[in-house]
Amino acid sequence: MTDTVRTGARAPAMDRFSLPGLLRARETGVFLALVVLCLFLTFATDGFLTSVNLLNVGRQISLLGIMAVGMTFVLISGEVDLSVGSNYALSGLATGMLIIAGWGLVPALCVGLVTGMTIGLINGVLSTYGRLPSLIATLGMLSVVRGSALILTNGQPVTVNVRNGADPGVLEIFSFIGQGYLFGIVPMQLVFFILIAALAWVVLSCTNFGFRVFAVGGSAKAARVSGISINSVKIWAFVLMGALAAFAGILSLAFLPSGQAGRTGLGLELDVIAATIVGGASLSGGEGTILGTILGVLIIGVMRNGLVLMGVNPFVQELMIGLVIIIAVGIDKWSTRRRA
Repeated sequence: MTDTVRTGARAPAMDRFSLPGLLRARETGVFLALVVLCLFLTFATDGFLTSVNLLNVGRQISLLGIMAVGMTFVLISGEVDLSVGSNYALSGLATGMLIIAGWGLVPALCVGLVTGMTIGLINGVLSTYGRLPSLIATLGMLSVVRGSALILTNGQPVTVNVRNGADPGVLEIFSFIGQGYLFGIVPMQLVFFILIAALAWVVLSCTNFGFRVFAVGGSAKAARVSGISINSVKIWAFVLMGALAAFAGILSLAFLPSGQAGRTGLGLELDVIAATIVGGASLSGGEGTILGTILGVLIIGVMRNGLVLMGVNPFVQELMIGLVIIIAVGIDKWSTRRRA
């Protein structure tokens, strides 16, 4: 069992913090790639290396980063979730509609989070007890949840403001969590991302649940023999993913208080999976770290920001992001075959 876990991302502490261990770590390569990218953009553009732009990048990557943290748990457990974009839309819009209906902020937020967790629970049950491949189960849920959002909103935009019925006091606090700044400097979205990433790092690295996630993703048979409930671990990973996707959707609506079910979060799942894989998580399960995910999110965010500053055509930007995804998955598969 110990050998199974150590073949994944959880190498022994002494080895990981020694010079050879650091050089072998997947995160080191990702970090160096990020440094090279930042140096290039510093010389290629005038406004990249400014505090205003860097904080703007931090805000831009926050929602993607929050969801990528949840995807890290899912991928390490050996599964994948394609429904995060639809979950993001439904949970955020549901919260906004409740605020418009006169609900208090806390009850509305709780309903939004429970909605996301329920979607995650359904994904987990279908992928474990239902014995459907998670790729197929969550692909189906992607359409089911998106359709539910369209039915809930009747295909109409949801705009959260006082004119539509929101309580001014509730709206003020709701807007602050999406648009506000801590100490007048740091965007609140970035603050939430940092807190969630730190908490996720503790859970994944220092708790029994984190150990079990790696064990299940590394070798399900060995985990079962060791007495670990594989289905329970995977379901909780999906529930966590659902909660974080919902929270990101709520923050998105708080930042830009208007959304439409047919457009909000469309295609977002691809960026989430790409950032997580770029950060070192494996599609085969058993590998990944929160630090690597943060670096992967930063690479995607910095690349998008740099391409905008350089005036690159938006269509070319999508092409380049796609190439990054292909290269990252190729490196993942090549590395897995080489170790095997």
